Parts: sequence; C-alpha cells; structure tokens
Amino acid sequence: MNKKRVLYIEDDETLAFLTADNLEQYFDVTHCNNGQNGFDTFCKDTFDIVVLDIMLPDMDGFEIAENIRKKNQEIPIIFLSAKTMKEDRIKGLKLGADDYLVKPYSIEELILKIEVFLTRSQKTAEKPLKKVYEFGNFTFEPENYLIKNKDSKTTLTEREAQLLKLFLDHPNTVLKREKILMELWGSDDYFLGRSLDVFISRLRKIIKEEPNFAIENIPRVGFKWVSE
Repeated sequence: MNKKRVLYIEDDETLAFLTADNLEQYFDVTHCNNGQNGFDTFCKDTFDIVVLDIMLPDMDGFEIAENIRKKNQEIPIIFLSAKTMKEDRIKGLKLGADDYLVKPYSIEELILKIEVFLTRSQKTAEKPLKKVYEFGNFTFEPENYLIKNKDSKTTLTEREAQLLKLFLDHPNTVLKREKILMELWGSDDYFLGRSLDVFISRLRKIIKEEPNFAIENIPRVGFKWVSE
C-alpha cells in the first residue's frame, strides 16, 4: 500500500530532522527548508497534506498557505509554530489552514492529526455531494466550495464548506459542538473548538445580509441553523 505524501516545510534543521524521521515511519515525507522552495515543490508535485512552520525564510507560512489555497481548496494544511498569540492562530485559520499546533508539540499528536485529516479527506472524496443548496438569495455549491448571490461570490475553504453543508442538512436542529467537531475533524479536542468558532464567525459574516437565516449559539451546547 502506497504511503500518503506529506509536504513538510521547516527551516529549523534539528527539529526538521527529528520530525521528518518520525513521520517517515508512517508517511512519504518531502522536506523543504525554506518557504519559496516549499511552495515551488507543492506546485510541481502532488501531496496529500501540507505541514509547515510560519516563520520561514523567503516566504512565510501564511503566504504559502494563502497561495496554496488559490490552487487547491481541498488539501489539508497544518501549521506548526512558536507563535502563540490568538491573532496568529486566527489568521492562519482564516487563510484556510485546518489546524495549528504550537511548538513544542508532541510528535504523537502531530501524527494523529495528520491521520485524522487524511482519513477525513478520503471520506469527503468518496462521499457524493448534493450539487446545489438554495437558501434565501444564496446558492451554495459544496462541491465547488462556492456560495453566491446576485451581488457577491465567495470561495470557502474545505472546512467552511463542510460546516455550512452540515448546517444546511440539519435546519432548525441543535448540533452539539462535539458532534460538529467529530464530523469535521474526527476529534473533539478543545483547541479544535476554538478553530470551529473562527469558521462560524466567518460564515456569519458571509450570510449576514440574509435576515431569515442565522447560526444561533446554544450556550454550553452548540449551534443551530435557524431558518424562518
């Protein structure tokens, strides 16, 4: 069985050696030690997931993620960074990252997260999608990650599209946070919950012009897609 391919971008030689050595027990790993080389490698080859640092020479991780998302909305992206500020985490998620691990991180946790995202991506690829949803003046195409109305068109990240589809498949139904996290990430980890809040906020901004639809907070429980 062919191993899944991981593009790993990290300029710290010692950390890169230790991490790549462990990952190679489970995956086919390509390591790049600077941002520009990492992005060029992504463009020239095919990978199943990208794992990258933020503070990189030549091109930082944020710019790499933004450029990757312009070319590929589906591939999972995991940030590894010493940056601990909430703003950095939010910025990474808004650019389309699926998760954000703070250094020093556990190799076991990183391997588990990679496996979860790869499994999730495989299930998404195999599962047939309803082609079009319509609500109010909006049309949502989950297969293309596209939501639009007569005035605007927005390309969502894969995770945002999955989240919106989950809500639309369960109108006026309370969805527990744990259920959403397990559906989208395969884990109900606390920090993934913070990531979920970022995606919820972004979806709310997109649909705010539609008065008959909203994502409602259910305190200490979860969320509900409200349609009138």
